[in-house]
Amino acid sequence: MHALNWRWLIALCLGLLALAAETAQAEYGDVVINNYSDKAGMRPAVFPHWFQRVRFRCNVCHADLEFKFKAGGNDIDMVKIIDGKYCGACHNGDIAWGVENCNLCHSGKPGTPTQVHDSTLQKLGGAKDAKAADAKAAKK
Repeated sequence: MHALNWRWLIALCLGLLALAAETAQAEYGDVVINNYSDKAGMRPAVFPHWFQRVRFRCNVCHADLEFKFKAGGNDIDMVKIIDGKYCGACHNGDIAWGVENCNLCHSGKPGTPTQVHDSTLQKLGGAKDAKAADAKAAKK
């Protein structure tokens, strides 16, 4: 396929994502990040883990960018992202879209807590039980 056709396809996909962002919600396995969003009047950010995983090996984010292996384990905020940390290492307008495209990330259902959406752990014991177990383990 010619480079022009690929560019057209990518532009079409990004356009469709932007249109869908208003109603987008997390799907199974997505990481919902709502550390500060609700308080700032923004929708929670939705990180499509599977989408990133098919493109990059685990160490790109979890070793090189120091993301912890736990939803909510990082204190991510927009200042850090703009400074090139966490998501901002790639979402800088050069490698991937930049921070001016708010709705591409901030597409979660308001009020959704930071979590791995519909995880097996949630279904077995609920997110609150999982957080309580994590807090108990951290004290030990």
